[in-house]
Amino acid sequence: MTEKIPQHRHCAECNRAFVGEGRYCSPDCGTTSIANLKRRKRQLIILYAVSVIVLIAALVVVNS
Repeated sequence: MTEKIPQHRHCAECNRAFVGEGRYCSPDCGTTSIANLKRRKRQLIILYAVSVIVLIAALVVVNS
């Protein structure tokens, strides 16, 4: 006879299986996830800013 796996969720940060509510298995995973999200958001904003600066520089060089 096969053993049944109890109902569980997987942590959104570390992908570990856990029983309970919420998206994270522990408060540590929750704070780590928030920190990673803030870091990715900052990187995306920097990427957009650099892209705009390069586009403006290219337009200035072409029009000169």
